[in-house]
Amino acid sequence: MTSQEVVFLEGKQVVLRPLDKATDLEFCQRWINDPGVRHFLMNAWPLSLEQEAKWFDGMINDKSNILLGIVIKESKELIGVMSLNQIDWINRTAITGSWIGDKKHRGQGYGTDAKMALLAYAFLTLNLRKICSSAIAFNDASLRFNAKCGYKEEGVLKQQVYKDGQYYDEFLTAVFKEDWLVLWEAYQSGD
Repeated sequence: MTSQEVVFLEGKQVVLRPLDKATDLEFCQRWINDPGVRHFLMNAWPLSLEQEAKWFDGMINDKSNILLGIVIKESKELIGVMSLNQIDWINRTAITGSWIGDKKHRGQGYGTDAKMALLAYAFLTLNLRKICSSAIAFNDASLRFNAKCGYKEEGVLKQQVYKDGQYYDEFLTAVFKEDWLVLWEAYQSGD
């Protein structure tokens, strides 16, 4: 069995599986360095394969993080990363992170499908109660797809992020389990 055949979580269009260091690390390193991806992330530094490997090892060895690859069911192609970070087992909260690596796969619902599958796991298996996220003000796609998954704005960090010679606001969003459950029922039934 190859890593492409492993299924940890299943959505309608995608599966989420543990990232495999041997087969997936080069994809992750290429994506995180891609200006089209990096523009929407807080990272501004180039990352070597060695640095990406250290990051990967740190993530998978820290039980407050869950790192998964997004794979299209039909083609078995790894297209991005979805994560649950800084899981706080006392307060039952976490932060999500995600990106679709290749722009040809953006805007097709894969991110929403992956996020809904991850939220189902976070709320229905891990019994978390609130999941947070953030996005730079100009990242309309991230804000829209999180809104589809039930996230609502909780605050704004004014002029928090420096990109392309200017400061931008960072929008803080979150979804609570009870609000998401209503969306989940509709999502499962196809409404």
